[in-house]
Amino acid sequence: MLKSIIAGAGHCLPERVVTNDDLSKMMNTNNEWIVERTGIRERRWFTPGVDTVTSLAKNASIMAIQNAGIETSAIDFIIFATVTPDYFIPGNGVLLQRELGLQGIGALDVRNACSGFIYALSIADQFIKTGMYKNILVVGAEIQSSALSKNDEGRSSAVIFADGAGAVVCSATEDENRGILSSHLHADGDFAEELYVKDPGSSREVRLSTPLIESGSFNLSMNGNTVFKHAVLRFKEVIEEALKANNYQSTDIDLLIPHQANLRISQYIQNKMGLSDSQVFNNIMHYGNTTAATIPIAISEVMQQGKVKSGDLVCLAAFGSGFSWASALIRW
Repeated sequence: MLKSIIAGAGHCLPERVVTNDDLSKMMNTNNEWIVERTGIRERRWFTPGVDTVTSLAKNASIMAIQNAGIETSAIDFIIFATVTPDYFIPGNGVLLQRELGLQGIGALDVRNACSGFIYALSIADQFIKTGMYKNILVVGAEIQSSALSKNDEGRSSAVIFADGAGAVVCSATEDENRGILSSHLHADGDFAEELYVKDPGSSREVRLSTPLIESGSFNLSMNGNTVFKHAVLRFKEVIEEALKANNYQSTDIDLLIPHQANLRISQYIQNKMGLSDSQVFNNIMHYGNTTAATIPIAISEVMQQGKVKSGDLVCLAAFGSGFSWASALIRW
């Protein structure tokens, strides 16, 4: 039976580094306040006219394909996770396809926000297991800084969210000792408006005007307390679900790669599950929360830094807008 492995990974971040001190010049905040609440010290924001979601994704994808040791022409499907596409229509999958010269292959877009990459990886896994595709490019990329309200009112979101892209090549293998063991996907739409961007929405007439723009409906809105409360619960639940499904305990995890939502959430989960620092990978302090891009960026870095080896039990987990949450357990 075919199984899916992550054959290669890559990432790309905008060159512009925005520190906490930089933010203190835009809004009433400071480095200590941000670090205490989020763990973030700096993040990357795009440069208009230089970076696009597609360009960041292209660079990450080229790196992933090279690290997988295959030709670009070997990619037979693209799954692109983002909630900040370059266009309202079409999705970013076809834009990336064009840039990579892969016209003709299928391209699917996923809009599950912070859990989008795991949702996309799960879809890729199913396609590979059925034998439909052999090498699927799975991408998470976001440019969120353009939708942030960079003032005192939007401070709680502006200090957290950032831009970047990550990609992996998910490939078929007959090696029974490796691959994605299972994935677990959940959502609860009761909390959709606790973390969302209201406009543009097709169910309302959009007449661009100063009052509408100033209303903040085009900016990210987040109820931080509600998100934190649910995140710490669902993160732990979905990780334990993946372990239980495969007859493992938390002590069996070699590496947990959580969605980089907030360092305090990751540390809380780490403590509750009895994991050591070496068992959990975090990079939010450098990049902020890049939504669908956080996990593939982290995968790329752990592979680049040699923090994961063949045979390791790796768990991916995410929680975010929707609310939606997901996990995947992988025998590396």
